[in-house]
Amino acid sequence: MHVIHGDGPRTQTGPSAVTIGAYDGVHLGHRAVIAEVTRLADERGLQTVVVTFDRHPAQVVRPESAPKLLCDLDQKLELLADIGVDTTYVIHFDEVQAAVPAEDFIDDVLVSCLDARAVIVGEDFHFGKARGGNVELLREVGRIQGFTVEGIDLVDRDGRPAPNEAKVSSTAIRRLLAAGEVVEAADLLGRPHEVRGTVERGDGRGGADLGFPTANLTLPEEIQLPADGIYAGWLERTDGTIHATAISLGHRPTFYERPGDRPLLECHLLDFSGNLYGEPVRVRFVERLRGEERFDSVDALIKQIQADVDRTRELLPEP
Repeated sequence: MHVIHGDGPRTQTGPSAVTIGAYDGVHLGHRAVIAEVTRLADERGLQTVVVTFDRHPAQVVRPESAPKLLCDLDQKLELLADIGVDTTYVIHFDEVQAAVPAEDFIDDVLVSCLDARAVIVGEDFHFGKARGGNVELLREVGRIQGFTVEGIDLVDRDGRPAPNEAKVSSTAIRRLLAAGEVVEAADLLGRPHEVRGTVERGDGRGGADLGFPTANLTLPEEIQLPADGIYAGWLERTDGTIHATAISLGHRPTFYERPGDRPLLECHLLDFSGNLYGEPVRVRFVERLRGEERFDSVDALIKQIQADVDRTRELLPEP
């Protein structure tokens, strides 16, 4: 997949079928839109292009209520490449970009750079300064500039039109994750929810005191985490090896009281010994085993951790 950065050297593509959006998570609803882009592109001999942003626009225009992200930019680009998008045009979204009128955006990006011949977006899509652009404006300009416009509704998990409460959306997935419902979130994402971070040194309790060494991750603040609790999942290393993992996400109430702090993510890799310090890894949440608990003794905690590890082993097949 070819990646164009909007703040880099000016690049022109061939005639294109284009969709525009944050595409946070590249979930099943997004994939239905991109499938329509691909269909039109194949039918008319065009390239498929996704126009997206290097951050969620809400982080700039309303930072106090900006949503947590389901994926970072690198993962988003990987997911788009995996489903066969030809080109992704990444816009650096800042205060200057937020002030660009919708008509200028159409002219600069869709017409001049991407040579759009077909534009496919969500029916309620808005863009440009003060969200002044919409599907109707795209259609008006398209009649003059020579591109067609299709506004489509989001779909349910089976790809069918659905009422609002059944639609696949990034908001619905965030809500499921916040409730710890990672299986249901995976159904809408089309894969387990993944977070990426770097292994750092912890306080050493996992191995020394409990007998279950853990890889502790530093995570970006803007990424959506599931609810505190214990999970079965996978950890993937930079060399591509994948390990079944018992995951603890929370504040370790047996040892510490740290209300309000960002949760700690600790991963016990089953049947693994080695040094992961400083290594970037990917963690995927498969199933929630239980909520976080405070235990009256270390022995009681160790007994429960062993049960969690045994359950993780039962749940996860060989990778």
